[in-house]
Amino acid sequence: MALWPAGTRLIVRRSKPSRRHERKLTDFEKATGWRYQITATSIDVLAGVPGSHHGWFLDALYRHRGSAEDQVKAGKAQGLRNLPSKMWDVNAAWMLTANIAADLTCWMRLLGLAEDPDLADAEPDTLRFRLLHIPARLVHHARDKILRIPADWPWAKAFTSCWSRVTALPDPG
Repeated sequence: MALWPAGTRLIVRRSKPSRRHERKLTDFEKATGWRYQITATSIDVLAGVPGSHHGWFLDALYRHRGSAEDQVKAGKAQGLRNLPSKMWDVNAAWMLTANIAADLTCWMRLLGLAEDPDLADAEPDTLRFRLLHIPARLVHHARDKILRIPADWPWAKAFTSCWSRVTALPDPG
């Protein structure tokens, strides 16, 4: 600890391990029956925030940060991982397109899939497999647009309910 910056604290969180964590436990954790998570921080007190000196506050602060990291992971899954060019303008356009795709996915989850807990928090790959790559045909007949979805498609009901919720939204303009 002598080499660490001044004000550094270790926050240790103890919890009962789930079956998912059993393979990763150390010998000490197996012997005690607890899983330990350690966070090193130099944040001492946030100015003017009551209770910020408590360990639980910093634990909640760092645990909330994980949701931002999940969004970065989702952005990478939607195209930010592989920028196509060595030219700045092409990569800037690619990043803008990938961010628009991430925004549209978030809005689709919020407005169209909130009623479906299986898809509301799904990863982009799952949404792509179940909803975005649907084997359907859009048919034009007598100035109507008819969407033909195979009856045996497992997520046809989820797609049609999401579609009806999103199309029922009022025009924002």
